[in-house]
Amino acid sequence: MASFEHQQHRDPARILLLEDSNLDAELICQHLEQLQPAPEVRRAVNRAEFIAALDDIGYDVILADFSLPDFDGMAALQLAHSRVPETPFIFVSGVLGEEAAIESFRRGATDYVLKQRLIRLAAAVERALAEANERAERRRGELHRELLVRELSHRVKNTMAMVMSIVRRTARNTGSVEDYVENLMGRLRAMADAHALLFETNWNRASLMDVVQRTLAAKAHHANRVDVAAGSYTPFDPKSALAFSMVLNELITNAIKYGSLSNDSGRVLLSWSIDRRENGDEMVNFRWQERGGPEVSQPGIQSFGTTLIKRTIEYELLGETEMDYAKEGLTCTIAFPLRPIEEAAPGASLSSFGLHGTEDFRH
Repeated sequence: MASFEHQQHRDPARILLLEDSNLDAELICQHLEQLQPAPEVRRAVNRAEFIAALDDIGYDVILADFSLPDFDGMAALQLAHSRVPETPFIFVSGVLGEEAAIESFRRGATDYVLKQRLIRLAAAVERALAEANERAERRRGELHRELLVRELSHRVKNTMAMVMSIVRRTARNTGSVEDYVENLMGRLRAMADAHALLFETNWNRASLMDVVQRTLAAKAHHANRVDVAAGSYTPFDPKSALAFSMVLNELITNAIKYGSLSNDSGRVLLSWSIDRRENGDEMVNFRWQERGGPEVSQPGIQSFGTTLIKRTIEYELLGETEMDYAKEGLTCTIAFPLRPIEEAAPGASLSSFGLHGTEDFRH
């Protein structure tokens, strides 16, 4: 049982006292003053007042006489259990005899304190409060675990849907087993890296710079030719971070295979900024610009990589993408609203990446 001293910083306990005797009520309140801080006591003297009090506000403990003129304690206990089943119920009774005490415990009373021994009332209330708090903590823990399990199940389901879409779509446009393995492993590695980053942040938030650095780290041999003009601090919720990491992976992979990173002299300039609209919304403007690579031309068929980029931005980030295939190099501009972290969904709905359309980016 927690000592009185250890309870000094809690809020005052709210106690409902069902007692028709003014003298007994005064004595009970005097003994309750031993609690620190002193509790807030509301008194009811009959059935009607007791029911009204139960319907009013929540109480931490209910104290009730065993015998009342128009009401008996067992009926009060039954009423309390039907309306506030988690609230401790303590009889403060002048009725002697083990039978009454045993019957009250059998029906769910927390304790049975004789009025002839009110000296133990404060300790009984203290113990009831501690036990109720422990039960509440257990329930909160169980609820938290249930939420975590549901969230984990949700993320695993969505991740598997994304993996299956990537496996199926990557296979359709791949000319050889070697290319298929390379392309598939690159995309799966990008997913794994994004999850690792989010795990490090406890699935709370990651900045756009975090996502960029983690994605470039997986392409270390070419990362020194990607110039990052760091923009404003841009916090991503987990859904946005995972989605944008997939987009970056497609862009850099394409640059390595076909774009400015496919030779020894080309470079990529990566930059972003945040603009505030008149309505107060913030927009992220991201720019991927390739220069110094082979001459670029408009592809005849929209690739899976392009599909993945555009639909990820459209469905996951609610934004827009523009691809400019200028001869000197590809420029990809992306604009999407920056969602407040507290409003963002807890898990990325990976199955909605929209991987149901035309094929590959080039790889």
